[in-house]
Amino acid sequence: MKVMWNPRYSITGQMASDLMTIEKIKTRVESAQISLGVLAAIREKVRIRSTHFSTQIEGNRLTLEEAREVIQQRKVFERKARDTKEVKNYWDALLKIEEWAQEGRAFDEELMKKTHAIVEKGLRARPTPYRTEQNVIRDSSTNAIVYLPPEAKDVPKLMKGLVDWENNAQKMKIPVPLIAALVHYQFVTIHPFYDGNGRTARLLSTLILHRGGYGLNGIFSLEEYHARDLQLYYKSLMTHPHHNYYEGRDKADITCWVSYFVQLLASVFEAAEKETLTQEATIDPVLLRKLDHRQRIVMDMLAVKDYLSVRELSVNLGLSDRMVRNLVKKWIEEGFLKVTNPSNKNRKYELSEIYRQFIGNR
Repeated sequence: MKVMWNPRYSITGQMASDLMTIEKIKTRVESAQISLGVLAAIREKVRIRSTHFSTQIEGNRLTLEEAREVIQQRKVFERKARDTKEVKNYWDALLKIEEWAQEGRAFDEELMKKTHAIVEKGLRARPTPYRTEQNVIRDSSTNAIVYLPPEAKDVPKLMKGLVDWENNAQKMKIPVPLIAALVHYQFVTIHPFYDGNGRTARLLSTLILHRGGYGLNGIFSLEEYHARDLQLYYKSLMTHPHHNYYEGRDKADITCWVSYFVQLLASVFEAAEKETLTQEATIDPVLLRKLDHRQRIVMDMLAVKDYLSVRELSVNLGLSDRMVRNLVKKWIEEGFLKVTNPSNKNRKYELSEIYRQFIGNR
């Protein structure tokens, strides 16, 4: 039995123009010689904004400044404990999908279940199973049904169809922004989990963009732009007038959603390029340009501190101690870091001489 999803959409003239804009900006940003300090500062701001606005879309009550305090200082707002947890979990999930994208991890059901698990319960949570009962999306003010997703018995088949389509789309060389748009749409349409579907969908589209080479050095936030016009975001997702999935939504033409997503991405890329290239930038030596985003963060940390421990690296990189130890071992072998204190309990690391020379000249 064929289960692969077959989305209906058209490439409009405006969409083609927006795709060209995205490509041009991607090329310009990739070839720009931007200082590590500028990139690290913008990435940090963007990740915090992405975390804040994606959770805010779902009703999180923390302000942007409060979200920043949760992320940077691990602060807990006791009267907003659930909101605090949501922000922390989204931040961890965002770092995790960036890591998976860098590794080129395949898009599959396990990845989606694990992403959702981090969003809902944290890094150590086991992958979330699909819902086993029907859920209903209602208007919070009127209690009217806004959307009735597929029945639980159909969710596994539909999710497999989504994975099969995404894997095939890569082979068919469908433009990455379109794949990201369509995965976002179909995931929230299936609504495979009881809660957290919107946050997970936004993370998955970001993962696909990063993995496909459209991460733009991590300097853009789609979530922020979705939040700026929520009515348009939701209206674009509502591709059929009937609220029941089986009454036309499953076969709806979704050109309006794809057009919205691609046009928004073009606008986001334009804003990101402007923000980045107007910052003071210096020409980085060849060695520095070869560093990945984590090494760049470590480089900036070691610009103000001589040594770092595994714990300090874990907190700032958003990774487990075990993963940091594996990274550090690799970086030592590559000549990026060296051991300062060899004792097992208080081992610390510093930049190797070849990279230390660049501190202060970036």
